[in-house]
Amino acid sequence: MNISDSERSSSPGVSPPGIVNILPDLIEQPQQPFDDDDHSGEIREYNGVFEGPEKTLEVVFRKIPGFEGNLTDDEASLSDSSANSGGSNAFHRRGLRTLPRADLNRICARARCTILSSVSNRYLDAYVLSESSLFVYPYMIVLKTCGTTTLLRCVATLIELGRKIGLEIDWLGYNRKNFNFPGDQMFPHGSFNQEMDYLYSHRNLCERLNGNGYTLGPVTSDHWFVFVADHTKRYVEDNDTDRVLNIMMFDIDQSVAQKFYYDKYKARIGPDETEEEATQRISMEQTKAAGIDNLVAGATIDPRAFEPCGYSMNAILFHSYSTMHITPEEGSSYASFETNQKLSSYTPLVSNVVRAFRPKRFVMTLMADEGGLVQLGSNPLFQGSASEAKIVVPLKSNSVTRSSVTSLSSLGIGNCATYKRSNIASIKVEDDACCMMGNWVLEENVDSEIACPNEAQQESHRARGLSVSNYYR
Repeated sequence: MNISDSERSSSPGVSPPGIVNILPDLIEQPQQPFDDDDHSGEIREYNGVFEGPEKTLEVVFRKIPGFEGNLTDDEASLSDSSANSGGSNAFHRRGLRTLPRADLNRICARARCTILSSVSNRYLDAYVLSESSLFVYPYMIVLKTCGTTTLLRCVATLIELGRKIGLEIDWLGYNRKNFNFPGDQMFPHGSFNQEMDYLYSHRNLCERLNGNGYTLGPVTSDHWFVFVADHTKRYVEDNDTDRVLNIMMFDIDQSVAQKFYYDKYKARIGPDETEEEATQRISMEQTKAAGIDNLVAGATIDPRAFEPCGYSMNAILFHSYSTMHITPEEGSSYASFETNQKLSSYTPLVSNVVRAFRPKRFVMTLMADEGGLVQLGSNPLFQGSASEAKIVVPLKSNSVTRSSVTSLSSLGIGNCATYKRSNIASIKVEDDACCMMGNWVLEENVDSEIACPNEAQQESHRARGLSVSNYYR
């Protein structure tokens, strides 16, 4: 996306004629102490648009050598904070999963969000937040927040709580796409430089936060900021590999976006239905109406519909999570799908996700270690030559209406949407973290020689989601 006038106006100085000031996210900002609660993270009123793309913080911990306290591997220390919604709390929890709900609330409060619901299995706890999601593993926390949340403000709290249970930070990664509305952000998210300086200010608490920042993609369009601090070996139980795929979709089809407005569904079915029960029902109705349940087949799902609009969903299966967040407002519509599932190929999943939302453009990122890339049979970001890299998405005829933002004539022959990769970038950071991102744009005039997949091919691309087949556990 081109940098808006509001972004340009936030930059100091005036650019020479013909030169666009394109680096609002890299401009130095006045710094405040990282624990200054009186001046950071203030609540701002909703102004009619919403910053959909999430900020993501992943922190991996390891045991503190020689720690003589309780490492909380005892089942007696289980807290009800991680209980499956409506289910039992019979899982054996270790490490970070033993943190009580009060501590998790502290983490979220620093980021200006709250826990709404949760699901769990043997391997992790997944929490739907008022702004995105939290995933807690024994030695890793993944926190995603959207809007004007102050995600990085929870770093000091994570360090403190980790030490309390005998853990210290071993690896930290922070990433986000460039903001659509950067002027709405609050400290310490005024710019990427400000975010990095804020992380560096914690080095007196944890020396391992001395990492590096990177920018992938064109600064004149959609690009991706990545910060990685990785100076020691991670605590890994099984020498496992990691990879995280994220699909960020913009200008989603308005016929799809309308499915995520709360008032499109019956507020109450009967007099005995409580408000919470109505929310749960509407959440599931939205999930099925958009086909999201098919994207995560076989997983435990925790969806949440918001008033007046918006939607979040966590899904867990074995060690993996998938999460979706949708902002349907026209003018800033957005949907994201992220997963750390270890599929042998992401191509069918990418096709199914894009087909479900039919965006005008999308950004796809992949962060993986070298072992994860070796396991990956085909990389959806690098398929095709630079000039011919395309993703052809078959569409069901009854899913496309004349009210769609994308007209039938622009979808291609046989109701296919063709997305062309406009650019791609990749870099290897620190020891073995490989970061890749690409931008795809819907082609308005599709070449007539590009055929839509036949029925058999479409069947092979139908929702596989988190199915057990082709899944590395």
